[in-house]
Amino acid sequence: MGFLSLRIAGALVVTSLAWSSAHAVDVRDVRVWAAPDNTRVVLDLSGSAPHRLAVMHGPERVVLDVPGGRLAKGVRTTAKGSGAVKDVRLTPRPGQLRIVVNLARPSQAKSFLAKPNNRYGYRLVIDLGSPAGKAVRAAGKAVWAADKAVKVVHAPHESRDLIIAIDPGHGGEDPGAIGKNGLREKDVVLAIAKELYARVNAEPGMRAILTRNGDYFLPLRERMRRARAQSADLFVSIHADSTRDRSIDGSSVYILSQRGATDEASRWLAERENASDLIGGVSLDDKDDVLASVLLDVSQSASLSASQSAAEHVLHQLAQAGEVRKLQVQEARFMVLKSPDIPSMLVETAYISNPQEEQRLRTQAQRAKLAAAIDRGVHDYFYANPPAGTRVAQLAGANAPREVLTSASGGGGN
Repeated sequence: MGFLSLRIAGALVVTSLAWSSAHAVDVRDVRVWAAPDNTRVVLDLSGSAPHRLAVMHGPERVVLDVPGGRLAKGVRTTAKGSGAVKDVRLTPRPGQLRIVVNLARPSQAKSFLAKPNNRYGYRLVIDLGSPAGKAVRAAGKAVWAADKAVKVVHAPHESRDLIIAIDPGHGGEDPGAIGKNGLREKDVVLAIAKELYARVNAEPGMRAILTRNGDYFLPLRERMRRARAQSADLFVSIHADSTRDRSIDGSSVYILSQRGATDEASRWLAERENASDLIGGVSLDDKDDVLASVLLDVSQSASLSASQSAAEHVLHQLAQAGEVRKLQVQEARFMVLKSPDIPSMLVETAYISNPQEEQRLRTQAQRAKLAAAIDRGVHDYFYANPPAGTRVAQLAGANAPREVLTSASGGGGN
C-alpha cells in the first residue's frame, strides 16, 4: 500500500494519504465484521479523505485522525464492537474527526481507502490481525478442530479421509448479489454450504471444511490458502448468480479457463521462492525456469482435468434436481479456482435475481435440495476416481458393481 511508517513515542504512526488534500467529508456509518482470525472496521464516507493511523498501548487502541472529517446527521458517536474490537468511538475535533477503535486484545492494524463500487461509496477500512500471526494460527486450528469434531465416520489408520473444501462466496462487507426482495447472496450461499458440509461429513471416508463459517469477509487468495493448508482434495465454491434479465434461472458450474491457468502459472513462476509446498511438497525455488515451468504445467493439467470431471458429475446431479442454465461445464477466470494443485469448481446454484428462484432460495428445503445434488456429484466423482490410499478407494473397491450402477443411473450419495 506504500505506507510510510514512523515510530513516535511508542506508537506506530502510518500516513496513508497527503494531509494537504484535506477537505470536508462526512462519516455516514460504521460497521464491524469479525472473523475467527481477523476483524474489519468499515466507515462509510461521503468522499475521498486522507487519514492517519496510530496503534496505541495502555490501553490497547487504534486511533485515526481524518482531516476535514465530520459526523453525518444521525450517526452515533459510539459503535458496538466484536472480535478484536471492544467499541468504536467517533469524536469531532476542530478541523478533523478522531476515530478511536478500542481493542479487546493486542492487534496489528492497517488501513486503506476503498474507492466506490456498484454498492458502496468511499470507505475507510481498518483491518486488525494478531501480532506475529500467533492468534491467526490458533484461531485457524480451532476452526479445523471444530470441523473434525463433527466427523461421523473416521477413516482407519491405514487410509485417509478425502478433504472437501467448501467455500461460501462473499461475506461480511461484501454481500454479493442481492435479490429483488432483499435476499443476499452471502447469506444464502453460507446456508447451502453448511447443508453441504453436513452431508459430506456424513459420507464414510470424507471430511468437509468450510473456508468461512460466519458472516465475515475473506480475501479470495485466503480462501485458496485455507484449502491448501488442509491438503484439500477438492475445492467447491458456492455462489448464487445475478443478471439484469430477471427471467433467467437455473444452475451453472464453472472451472478455471486455460487463460486463467496461464495467468496463475506466470504468477507462481515469478514468486516460486514462496511456493515451497505448491506441488506435492516439491519446492520450485531451486529449479531453473524450464523445470519449474514443466512441473507447474503437469500439476495444473492434472488439476484442470480432475476439475472438469468433478464439475461434470456435479452438473449432472444439479440437472436431475432442477433447472440448469448451461448444459455444459463453463470456463472462467475466477480467482478462487486458480489453485494449481487442487481440483476446483464454482457452483452458481441459482439466479438470485430471478424472483421465483429468490423465493425458493429462502426455503431450507430448496437449499437442502441443492446441497444434496452437489454432494451426490462429489460422491459419484470420487467413487469413479478414488485416490489411492483413501478410505473411499477401499469402499469403491468393495462396492464396485453397486457404485458403477449408481453413477450410471444418476443416483448415489445418501
